[in-house]
Amino acid sequence: MKYVFLMLIALLSFSAFGETILFLGDSLTEGYRLAKEEAYPALVEKALKKKHDDIKVINGGVSGATSASGMKRVDWYLKAKPDIMVLALGANDGLRGLKVADTEKNLSSVIEKAQKKGIKVILAGMKMPPNYGEPYRTQFENMFPKLAKKYELKLIPFILEGVGGVASLNLSDGIHPNQKGHEVMAQTVLKVLESEL
Repeated sequence: MKYVFLMLIALLSFSAFGETILFLGDSLTEGYRLAKEEAYPALVEKALKKKHDDIKVINGGVSGATSASGMKRVDWYLKAKPDIMVLALGANDGLRGLKVADTEKNLSSVIEKAQKKGIKVILAGMKMPPNYGEPYRTQFENMFPKLAKKYELKLIPFILEGVGGVASLNLSDGIHPNQKGHEVMAQTVLKVLESEL
């Protein structure tokens, strides 16, 4: 209980600063098998601080997270009163072959909760490997621009642009980006995020 209380105090302390950016995601956001400072949210923060000293970033990435678990976690992170939320969930839904309609519903819920609190949402898109079949891949990939249009969001078309499928930018599992891969991801995110600051 004491730990939970201390975590809540730490989260709420972010609101005393300038703009706070929440990255709500999965292992790609968490920085699977990397140091915290090597994950793309930390690299984005480092880059932004060159122009915005008061920027604060919250890394809400959890390995294995799905859109459903993100929907359950978002209320906790919103206590930090972020100004911007980069929503980077859905990859695990796709890899597990979950119904796109369910993923879309969950992401919509997260977006609506954030927007009701006046938080700007940036949606990060994802693509599926070819072996998932064309109908599923198309439906899954089209979901992100569909949501962006519906809720009038800025869209990062593919957060793994230039990284997915490039062996030198991924760990040996071929799925999770290595340190260099996260550097590329950070630049992809910055291109969209900077226009919101």
